[in-house]
Amino acid sequence: MENKQMLMIPGPTPVPESVLLSMAKSPIGHRSGDFSKVMEECTSLLKWLHQTESDVLMLTTSGTGAMEAGMINFLNQGDRVLVGVNGKFGERWGEMAQMFGMEVEIINAEWGKPLDTEVFREKLEGDKNKEIKGVIVTHSETSTGVLNDLETINKYVKAHGECLIIVDAVTSLGAVNIPIDEWGLDVVGSGSQKGYMIPPGLGFVACSKKAWKAYETAKIPRSYLDLMPYKKSAAKNTTPFTPPVNLIFGLQTALRMMKAEGLESIFARHQRLTAATRAACKSLGLPLFAPDDAASTAVTAVAPTNVDAEEVRGVMKKHFDIALAGGQDHLTGKIFRMGHLGFVCDRDILAAISSLECTLQKLGVEGITPGSGIAAAAKVLAES
Repeated sequence: MENKQMLMIPGPTPVPESVLLSMAKSPIGHRSGDFSKVMEECTSLLKWLHQTESDVLMLTTSGTGAMEAGMINFLNQGDRVLVGVNGKFGERWGEMAQMFGMEVEIINAEWGKPLDTEVFREKLEGDKNKEIKGVIVTHSETSTGVLNDLETINKYVKAHGECLIIVDAVTSLGAVNIPIDEWGLDVVGSGSQKGYMIPPGLGFVACSKKAWKAYETAKIPRSYLDLMPYKKSAAKNTTPFTPPVNLIFGLQTALRMMKAEGLESIFARHQRLTAATRAACKSLGLPLFAPDDAASTAVTAVAPTNVDAEEVRGVMKKHFDIALAGGQDHLTGKIFRMGHLGFVCDRDILAAISSLECTLQKLGVEGITPGSGIAAAAKVLAES
């Protein structure tokens, strides 16, 4: 029989039935009063989710589009920027900044390790002439399952006083606490197919007053991704261009679900699922790629030494219809990644872990104690 596919990847993530049903409604005019009411509610709930009173703008893009907008609206060609790179997406932002003519200084860390916050401190404190205009950081590095210490890096940015911090929060927004106003973050980009629990297609950019001040002198050419028209339109509960109306219906429903669950409960759930997944993998003798103290709450990267990662993914898909993510670039075939982001519950983790146990046995992996993974995960879930 045809099984129900189970997405255990860091995006797209599972979509609740109520969200899918909302998206199945007939579209309405995006210049109508009814749609303005939807926009008004979404804007209010987005500010709640981002923990900010400042603008949270909605673009018809992916998370990459949101990050591009976050750069070109507030920085200039020739600007000196620091970019943290410890995975595929940090690498992407460095390449993007170079493409726009910025003077990019990469702060590298080994893939699977968190960024060294002290390097940021040294660079920023050493910038006596205030030449650094931006610091670009990937909070949750999806390619490796590492959560970087954004709070500490941001403190050093704030001590610098002049530069902006631009944050890739694509797989951390809605999965871990990011108090934007409390920390004073300037630009935060994210995407709909992650913690928002809706399909791909929407990007979000939260912008501080300091960022808008920088906008006044930013000269990189832009049109569709010029954020000022979005800001002016959002103030009137509308959009500058035609939006994906039905996707915004889904966003409205998903944000209502998140508000009902509450921020603290959302973050606690993601922490619980992360801890259960990591405990299960350890009990199965599967090495984890990221350290416990820098573990992403969106995805767990596993680096098996006694079985091919792609074989694991293949059996999981063929026999259990569970999708796991693979490694990227030089990590292809060396790791697999299990997502636990968005609309994922305890039952999903238990199902995935039991299927993983069976997969390892099917592949003839020695030293597996049947039930050990489930027992480890269940212990965490029972105690959380």
